[in-house]
Amino acid sequence: MNGIWKLILTGTLALCLAGCGVNGGNGGNSGSPSESGTDAGTKEENITITFQNIYPDPTDPKNGVMKKIVQQYQDEHPHIRIELDSLNTDQQKLKLKTQAASREVPDITIVNPAAQMKPFVDAGLFAPLNDMVEKNGLKDTFQEGILDWYTFDNNLYALPDGNNIGLVYYNKELFEQAGVQVPATFEEMVATVKTLKEKGIQPMAIGEKDTWTGSFLFMNILLRTNGPGFLQEVLEGKKTFEDPAFIEAVDAFQNLVQEGAFQEGATSFDYNAGENLFKTGKAAMYYMGSWATGGIETSSVQGKVGVFKFPTVNGKGNPNEFMLAPGSAFAISADSKHLEETKDFLNYFMLNFAIEAFKVKGAVGIAQKVDGDFKAAGYSDMAMEVLSMYKEVQGGDLAFDNTMNPGTAQGHLTSIQNLFVKKQDSAAVAKEHQSAYDSNN
Repeated sequence: MNGIWKLILTGTLALCLAGCGVNGGNGGNSGSPSESGTDAGTKEENITITFQNIYPDPTDPKNGVMKKIVQQYQDEHPHIRIELDSLNTDQQKLKLKTQAASREVPDITIVNPAAQMKPFVDAGLFAPLNDMVEKNGLKDTFQEGILDWYTFDNNLYALPDGNNIGLVYYNKELFEQAGVQVPATFEEMVATVKTLKEKGIQPMAIGEKDTWTGSFLFMNILLRTNGPGFLQEVLEGKKTFEDPAFIEAVDAFQNLVQEGAFQEGATSFDYNAGENLFKTGKAAMYYMGSWATGGIETSSVQGKVGVFKFPTVNGKGNPNEFMLAPGSAFAISADSKHLEETKDFLNYFMLNFAIEAFKVKGAVGIAQKVDGDFKAAGYSDMAMEVLSMYKEVQGGDLAFDNTMNPGTAQGHLTSIQNLFVKKQDSAAVAKEHQSAYDSNN
């Protein structure tokens, strides 16, 4: 069975809204640990565990959740200090590559599923976690099938924080000011961009300094022009990047860019800066994975935001096919000097993650089952809309860099980023992709 369809058919994208029995740890005093934690303990050897993460934004609920759980663990284990290394996504990916080259991977690091993490696994850099997840029922807290994306040769190497879909957030207030409606087609979306621009409203926000953001949007366009499975067909030799569906997707993407959809200097905005344009009411639309819901819930635009599915392109595609995003995941270094203690901490962290995320309205799109009533807990209408979309997923695709090898993926990311700077011949862009693929395979 194709992996993507396995993801859907096993119900991976169905959130458990009640009665799923996530068991937490013992709790403890909440607080905000410093980046280096606290150092204490006299009876046991003092230990430092380095925790690399991608939660640097203090406005992201996951940042607060992380710091609370870390503080609780340190309170309960005074001889252990958790040292946080908080980076944005692209910074972390680059740093990990450097660390991996010298086998200096931190005790806990972040990896992405499937093709992105395979080279690290093949190099023996990560410790298998099979034994760890069997303790205290941790494995059972994850949604059905999600751990398969992080498993190689029957060994589980990472635990994901999310399980998401791509969608478009929009500011209802700005739409009303411009007199526009939710677009039902991509062509209407481009027309909406034009109208918003004419009204002096920034149409869309993006953080394209982190190149995966533009790729994620582009791949949703390709999902519409081709249907699911384009990259798999390339890998199987059934198609090339010079296929008409790919060129059509480049044309459509460039049309959006050239109409001024994105803010000036989009390639100088990192992910957090781009998202903050939307969260502060300075942009009308924001295409992103559903993990953005939590941050929007607690931002200045809360109560003003709706969501819609990415529309058809030139009459093609099924809006109920989404970009599927098994989340970034926590892996443990095989060379950790404190392997058992690190496993104990990560086990504790994940047992508490869903519980604490739910409390701060950050549980939409997480990879674990959620024991709680979202509506009763005060989640917004927007969050409930997102949750309802999960039930309508009929298929989709994974991100480019979760499907192709790193060399091909880097060629793609650079090529798409260049489209934000200058219009290119779409056939030449397709040829550029094919050359990157040929030289890396």
